[in-house]
Amino acid sequence: MALALSGLTPITDERVLVGTNTADDAGIIQVTPDLALVQTVDVFAPIVDDAYTFGRIAAINSLSDIYAMGGTPLSALNVVGFPQDLPNEVLSEMLQGGQDEVNKAGAVLLGGHTYQSTELRYGLSITGQIHPDEIITNQGAKPGDKLIFTKSLGSGTIIHAMVSRGTIMSELYNAAVETMTISN
Repeated sequence: MALALSGLTPITDERVLVGTNTADDAGIIQVTPDLALVQTVDVFAPIVDDAYTFGRIAAINSLSDIYAMGGTPLSALNVVGFPQDLPNEVLSEMLQGGQDEVNKAGAVLLGGHTYQSTELRYGLSITGQIHPDEIITNQGAKPGDKLIFTKSLGSGTIIHAMVSRGTIMSELYNAAVETMTISN
């Protein structure tokens, strides 16, 4: 990804406080001296079989990008790639899971965009707010800083094993799903 981004014209707009140069999961643009918007979008394939749980995980993942920057989520938009052969109930359950997590975060789901796809994809674009002096980025870490883990490590490895091998122990799967459905 870094190679593809390196060919783009550099961002020189002074309102951009965090752009593509820091490899963060969200960008930040200053609106007023005391207000900046944090924006992110994440879309991915299902990593669990239950549509509602997948919707929750997708929303939590997108919201965590806002939290990681120090922001507070304001609004969200769904982004859905939906195959023609899936029942509409799958879409409804997935969207409800996402909406429930957005609501828990105190943000508002405003709508979104659905496109026809050969494979199911779901994610959200989230807009949050932050004071320009309170931004946290990937580049702020330095030796001696303490790391605070808000979730158990390894859920991505467990899910990858499930997807690539087809089966994993139910205890591992349940632990990974439990971790992925905890909001940061």
